[in-house]
Amino acid sequence: MKIRFLPSQELQKDYRFRGNKMQKLKQANLYRSELIPVSGKLVERYNKCLKTLGFTETKLKSFSIDGVGWSPEIAEEKKDIQYLNHGDANPHGIIISPLQKGKPVYLPFHSFDREMMQHVFRTHGQKINDITRDSAICIDFDQDIDVFYEPLDILKYDEVSITFRLIDNLTEIQKEQFRLVEKFKIGNNFIDETIQQQILESAKTYGDLRHRDLSLHPLQFTTNSFFTRAFGGVYVLRDFIKPIVIFEDEKAYKEAIKDTVHDVLIYHISQPELMDKLKDHIIIECDLESIVKTPNYERIKMYELAQCITDAQHPIKEILNSKSLFKSYLNKIDIESRKKVMSIELYLEKLERSNAYKLEDLVDQSLYFALHQPHSSLSAEHRDLIHKLLINISPKDVLFLYWYDKEQFYKSYDTWDDSFKDWVIERIRNNI
Repeated sequence: MKIRFLPSQELQKDYRFRGNKMQKLKQANLYRSELIPVSGKLVERYNKCLKTLGFTETKLKSFSIDGVGWSPEIAEEKKDIQYLNHGDANPHGIIISPLQKGKPVYLPFHSFDREMMQHVFRTHGQKINDITRDSAICIDFDQDIDVFYEPLDILKYDEVSITFRLIDNLTEIQKEQFRLVEKFKIGNNFIDETIQQQILESAKTYGDLRHRDLSLHPLQFTTNSFFTRAFGGVYVLRDFIKPIVIFEDEKAYKEAIKDTVHDVLIYHISQPELMDKLKDHIIIECDLESIVKTPNYERIKMYELAQCITDAQHPIKEILNSKSLFKSYLNKIDIESRKKVMSIELYLEKLERSNAYKLEDLVDQSLYFALHQPHSSLSAEHRDLIHKLLINISPKDVLFLYWYDKEQFYKSYDTWDDSFKDWVIERIRNNI
């Protein structure tokens, strides 16, 4: 049941529906529970959006979508989790229902995708309600970058221009209706049966569009620090002392460090010195004396013990929820594993007696990294991004993994013992 961190490229290769494996999560409403079902006429409109955006249609008769219009069923059908992208630099979205307002973006290409959709509905909400009565909206998220050539091209992200297109060229048809009506009013054209027929056919097919506001003006969205799935997953932290770029993919990282043009700090996510740099830049912090009193620490300690148990005579959930059973199994595992599970508390105990003890000699590095938090001075937006980065560096807190990287959580969930799954679900549902 070990958590396996998978980079974004591997996620794309291995993406598949997990069916019954997710049954416990589904019953607890923790597995994509807010997706919007799509069937009937809406499928036709969705396919028109796909064609308008330059993608192939789906053959599915029903599926579900999230806030940006992404569908897990279509992703499986196309064997491409990024089927709404033309390359890493050109993501798109689809709106076919006002119900998408406020819904999660389950597989965001950027960490700011949900904020962009909130901006769209906040600005154009009323028009979206009207348009989606009988049409659908295609969205282009344009960074003025046609294609990425090098990993550090992502530093070009600044202003995202959000533009809209309606299916069936509805805005052009509206203009044509205005033109036909004006033509109808000229001279004796009101008796021209050809013009009458053209007006009637347009109204019958598309309705009377003359009094509808179909104009969705482009929007601008300013990016700051963010995560993107481009180049196998990259964090760009540029609101601090010096810009920091963190790569999940080793190949992209090795290519990026050859760059001599950009004045940025470049790290791979597995480099231990990254944590020191994040501390130096006042991005993260770790007060062990405070953290050991938190549910965050308890979850991590329980996870560590569960990793070490190989021959359980009790359900894992029962062991982790019972103080007596926890102590019993702690004493059954080998001494090195026992020291690892309790290393933080052992270190703090020794520190009370002498300052001679070094943390790195007593505490497992990955466990120590897992206990770090975003710095208290950060904004809420930055805290969420840094939480995601930290849980990707050391994915030991199952609740935070669910909150900040659901796709990684689902991949890990596949590998866990059924009783451990029950314990994890209990943590998530009760926020403990």
